[in-house]
Amino acid sequence: MDIINVNPKALENLGVQPFDLADYLQTDEDIAEYLSQVLSEGDTDELIRAVGYVAKARGMSQIAKDSGLGRASLYKAFAPGAQPRFDTVIKVMRAIGIELHAANAHA
Repeated sequence: MDIINVNPKALENLGVQPFDLADYLQTDEDIAEYLSQVLSEGDTDELIRAVGYVAKARGMSQIAKDSGLGRASLYKAFAPGAQPRFDTVIKVMRAIGIELHAANAHA
């Protein structure tokens, strides 16, 4: 998926508010459902973006504190095109309160 960068001032002049998915991830159920859908699609790049949106929704400062990672490094790790280490993704997911579980896909 291509990301188009639009000047926020231009949007503001048109009366358009930029869309931010993090604004819609309000509850634990919203977050769990969203991440479950992304995981079911199997796109690792989308999963990384999704974890970043959830971290932003929960508050990047709090996630940094809970994960033991720096706030600035979290923004870099989940920026478009970034390829964070798996352990970074897992630390952030734990800080968010999300656990991954394995299940037999052939059952």
